[in-house]
Amino acid sequence: MAREEPDFTIGIEEEYLLVDQSSFELVEAPAQMMEDCLAELEDQVSPEYLQCQIEIGTKVCANVGEAREDLKRLRAGVSKHAARYDLAPIAASCHPFARWQDQHHVDKDRYNDLRRDLAGVVRRMLICGMHVHVGLPDPDTRIDIMNQLSYFLPHLLALSASSPFWQGEDTGLASYRLTVFDNLPRTGLPPQLSSWSEFERSVAALVDIGVIEDSSKIWWDLRPSSRFPTIEARICDVQPRLEDTLCLAALIQALTRMLWRLKQKNQRWRLYDNFLLAENRWRAQRYGISGGLIDFGCGEVTPFDQLLEDMIELVEEDAEALGSTQELEAAREILTRGVAADRQRAVFLDSVEAEKPVNEALKDVVRHLIDEYHADL
Repeated sequence: MAREEPDFTIGIEEEYLLVDQSSFELVEAPAQMMEDCLAELEDQVSPEYLQCQIEIGTKVCANVGEAREDLKRLRAGVSKHAARYDLAPIAASCHPFARWQDQHHVDKDRYNDLRRDLAGVVRRMLICGMHVHVGLPDPDTRIDIMNQLSYFLPHLLALSASSPFWQGEDTGLASYRLTVFDNLPRTGLPPQLSSWSEFERSVAALVDIGVIEDSSKIWWDLRPSSRFPTIEARICDVQPRLEDTLCLAALIQALTRMLWRLKQKNQRWRLYDNFLLAENRWRAQRYGISGGLIDFGCGEVTPFDQLLEDMIELVEEDAEALGSTQELEAAREILTRGVAADRQRAVFLDSVEAEKPVNEALKDVVRHLIDEYHADL
């Protein structure tokens, strides 16, 4: 007997950095600005760990089109209130030239506890990410889909990479963010779990010992949400452009449905050891879309444009059912334009070739990020 199909609802969380519109340096969010944001956007906006960060979260959305309208409203609202203080939000996972040593965390119990527990590691957390939730009501299905979806996490990272610079230097990486985040405990690729009960037992073991309070302190690249009946993809760098966020959300949602569809036919995606998946994760972190990823079925490194076409073909019927074909196919446009890391590097190199000093070229990158944030609003 066929099981009732889940709705595959989605929710998107994004973290932004606040910059001065003249100096392009990071600025702590003024208290009144946060109050204004909260008054308009209510519980869909909140402070993040650092005072120069702000986080938004969409409502539970039936489809990507609904997510677009909510995300556009949230991005526009943050921008409007920031502008009153000559500030602007940017949606990149690392600021091109800011120093983490100059930033201060928000004085809240949760963040004070993080500072105490994680010490010097958390001080470097001058990074921003995006999280995509996909609704799956059955807990065991969440675990089963999560095990299989892990294969595609490097593909999502490569397509989302937006953090090539760190403290004024080109790191040579497409996503430097992960080198910072991976220093925290309970991060990285999720383990392969046999069931929801195994996940609960593992979490309970740490909670009972007093190491963590609950599963919200598990920061894997993909996890069962601690608050919602969803799987939460956390691998992606945050996207400067709203439409690129929606493209990634559509891909994650469609992959989830594809794996659920296989399950209904007693089929599944082949599971690979994390040792192998981690190699692709590193390739995505280092090269973005330019270096290709290992196709373990073929046993060779495959160019990313070919991998993307394979993924689009794999989930095209799912995107059609979910009403997100346009957003899914926009992934080809990202490849044409280059991912966010590529676009930032291009701006920097153009400025250097125009004989601008390095510090001015880095400011041009921030100016570019401000423009991209507002491009789709």
